[in-house]
Amino acid sequence: MGGYAVSTILTLVSATYVLALTPAIEPTPLASLHFNSPADLPYQVEPSPVLRGSQFGYNICNSTTQNQQSLCQTMYVNHLDDFCLWGPDKPNSKIQDTEGEEVAWCTSNKYGTRQIPGGALQGAQLLRAPDYTLISGFIDQTQVNIQDGDSGGELDPHGQDLAGNPMGGIVFSNAFSGSNTTYQQVPEWNLFIGSGTFCLKICPDNGPAKNSAGFCRNTLDRLGCFYNSPANPQNGTFEACDSANMDLPGVYVANGQTLTYTQPAESSPLGALPYTPTVPASSNCPPFASTALYAALASVSSAPQGSSTPAPSSAASTSGASSRGASTSKPSSSGSANPTTTPANGASAFGVSLAATIAGVVFSVTFLS
Repeated sequence: MGGYAVSTILTLVSATYVLALTPAIEPTPLASLHFNSPADLPYQVEPSPVLRGSQFGYNICNSTTQNQQSLCQTMYVNHLDDFCLWGPDKPNSKIQDTEGEEVAWCTSNKYGTRQIPGGALQGAQLLRAPDYTLISGFIDQTQVNIQDGDSGGELDPHGQDLAGNPMGGIVFSNAFSGSNTTYQQVPEWNLFIGSGTFCLKICPDNGPAKNSAGFCRNTLDRLGCFYNSPANPQNGTFEACDSANMDLPGVYVANGQTLTYTQPAESSPLGALPYTPTVPASSNCPPFASTALYAALASVSSAPQGSSTPAPSSAASTSGASSRGASTSKPSSSGSANPTTTPANGASAFGVSLAATIAGVVFSVTFLS
């Protein structure tokens, strides 16, 4: 009996050693998965488990999954009145603890997702640039299950194993297709959310510059919104603007030379940054009332619960047409911003500093250790 036990133990130790030497499963990079329309999505776009585990939710989303417990991980970013954000499944969660498992929270009820509760969005600015669309602003993050005071983090279709954060998170948009009913997948995107603010940028692969990975660069996660997605949202204001392209994140000119900033390893301090981003010029910025933009959210509960919803049924349709509320007849305006703080030494989380200056609200993000 004792010999059998020793043999069993040796077998287990040997198996553990072999597993330790076996390389991790490499998923197909999320950013390279392409789907012509939401109708082409499988149940999960990342079904194979990796070291972090398996995809948390699902990508086939429809009326059967439209509730506040939905685990839909397909989101849409169309316009100021029709967009989604990534947020945790359960209340009082931290982004750094749940980044691989976020689910879609949307302003619409037609995508099979959770809805952002009424009053959660407190100000937002949409910038329509030639090569990207950017929505940034202010949010009561507790209403999308983010812990009060959590400084948050960055989400993008890459991550440490290229399976994305969230794993399997897919984004569609009609902002670049020329039709409110035609959705195209956006392969590159990033979202910074935390400390009561967010900035969400989507970069199509058919923009004029053909540089979606450049405009939605994902290697400056310690620098936050101001360096990755410069904009000038103001708390209490909702507006949609035409905008010039921003400078490519991390690219700057010094002494007549065009240089590219490389973020140091997280174990090293950021130090003084060699450049200050410029908010691109914007125009045609009509203001909107949040009650008009998000009227359908007024009845949505502000106390979301964790998941308990069943898998989606294939019998229901997946999504409908987008309603675009932005007027294009307002006189032009423009703005710029300067950071008020220098990013501190940090790791995976970031904090957001928003300060009122003579020029207006300055939108800047710093990382905290």
